[in-house]
Amino acid sequence: MTDVLDTVATWTRRGDRVALATVVATKRSAPQPIGTKMAVNDRGELVGAVSGGCVEGAVVEVAEAILAGGPPRVLHYGIADSDAWDVGLPCGGEISIWAEDHGASPLQADFTDLARAGERVAIVTVVAGVPRPGAKLLVGVDGELGGTLGGSALDAAGLALARDALWSERGGLHAHEGVSLFVDVSAPPPRLLIVGAVDFAAQLSAVAALAGWRVFVVDPRGRFATPERFPAAERVIAAWPQAAFAELAPIDPATAVAVLTHDPKLDDAALIAALASPTGYIGAMGSRRAQARRRERLLRAGVEEAALERIAAPIGLDLGALTAAETGLSIMSEIVALRHGREGGRLAHAGGRIHDAVTA
Repeated sequence: MTDVLDTVATWTRRGDRVALATVVATKRSAPQPIGTKMAVNDRGELVGAVSGGCVEGAVVEVAEAILAGGPPRVLHYGIADSDAWDVGLPCGGEISIWAEDHGASPLQADFTDLARAGERVAIVTVVAGVPRPGAKLLVGVDGELGGTLGGSALDAAGLALARDALWSERGGLHAHEGVSLFVDVSAPPPRLLIVGAVDFAAQLSAVAALAGWRVFVVDPRGRFATPERFPAAERVIAAWPQAAFAELAPIDPATAVAVLTHDPKLDDAALIAALASPTGYIGAMGSRRAQARRRERLLRAGVEEAALERIAAPIGLDLGALTAAETGLSIMSEIVALRHGREGGRLAHAGGRIHDAVTA
């Protein structure tokens, strides 16, 4: 998303008028996920794509009509099975696209700026219904940043949807009393805090970085906690977990904590600090016997038994991992699965959709 928004910002700074097209709903194997953007300016330039090439021409025509004064609107396209291979799909799909004048609302420009700055932000847009398509509400982690959808009840509904989307990081279409609302969300990359400068941490940090996560390795033992040993990490912090977590605050639901040291002094300190935060994932390495001993220590330290249920231990999915690299893959697989509300089972044995469908 940010690549397109960077170009949009460049165009608007030089005075271009810009039409923005955003995927707002998908069904079956749609070529692009919700939130994917394409922009067209009044010079005829374009950036981004909303499909594998099958509908871009039609979207450009609508964008040009909007720049000529036409109204914003939702576009619906179906991709037939017979055409699916042309856009890189094994089967057909459907997409809905919201097309609008980027400059029609200053809130859209604010969303663009905040998203480009790496802020966690959501914008709710009326795409169908009263009072008017195009009305917007901008929402940040601390609440409303501006705008209205047309009434207090609608604003309250939009605010609730935006708050959910801010942390699920999933936008989509929602119906509220006959009004169709699109929630678009932008968030910085998730963070993984690895406690323990061990071989497993080096492999886990590499897998996590490849998946687009920001990685931080924490260990007070300076001889082990060196950047050279963890080239995939954004930072290596030679400090005790409490101090490192304070330095990396806020530890929020988009942050995962993996404790890998096997040293009770470090493990327990890290887990107590993690449990005091709203982190979205806490995992700890060790055998089941080690987990039982750790549990008793944490209870004696005053941790409530219910809180201990937040700890995924032994850490990782059951992949039969034998090497440090395979263990890193196992741990990251569990983190990703739980982040998306999945259990991490085999797709071949699962029923239902592979991807959630969000439709109008």
